[in-house]
Amino acid sequence: MKDRQNTINGWILFAGIVALGGTIVSGEVFKGERPEKMGYPIEGVVAEGEGGEAAKPIEFYLASADPAKGEQVFKKCTACHNADKGGANALGPNLWGVLGEPVGKGHGFPFSEALAGHGGTWDWNTLSDWLANPKKFAPGTKMTFAGLSNPEDRANVIAFLNAHSDAPKPLPAAPAEAAAPADGEKAAAEAVSAGAQKAENEPVLNEATAAKGPQKSIGGEAAPKPAQ
Repeated sequence: MKDRQNTINGWILFAGIVALGGTIVSGEVFKGERPEKMGYPIEGVVAEGEGGEAAKPIEFYLASADPAKGEQVFKKCTACHNADKGGANALGPNLWGVLGEPVGKGHGFPFSEALAGHGGTWDWNTLSDWLANPKKFAPGTKMTFAGLSNPEDRANVIAFLNAHSDAPKPLPAAPAEAAAPADGEKAAAEAVSAGAQKAENEPVLNEATAAKGPQKSIGGEAAPKPAQ
């Protein structure tokens, strides 16, 4: 009986050793390391401070905006809005002729105080800011839509809404980028800079430096007068 108990204890000990060894081996094989940046990247979202290129104004994208593409993006909004002339309000207001209207007014819609008290009119920029992030544009708004981060999508939607109006406005031209200086201006600037640099490096003539020159003294009006 005693030998049987020793055998059982031996097998239990052996099983424990095998389990411990397996844990160590699997830990080395499937070793996990903490990533340098936590979380998962989301396509189309750029973290603050990244990207490098400065954001362009919405007019840049409106210059080539396509109302047909905007109609496709606007389908995300049709659960709450329509842009039909004389269309009824739904969960959100009818958006026919929205460009140029006061923000948070009109169409007999009960706008939230956050939007009704915002002030201003719906123009290219206010619509872009609203579509990009409604809650940032009007904190406290009842609008639950997260926003359109892609400026091209926003420009296309704005072009679509602009077309749904009794008097569509001409889309703005792309802002002119800062022009590089002309070759003549650049050459003149380089010449001025070179002259200034040369003047800085030119030695100052005094008695000590003049004594080392071929004339061995300072002449002319600037020459020091001998002591009387």
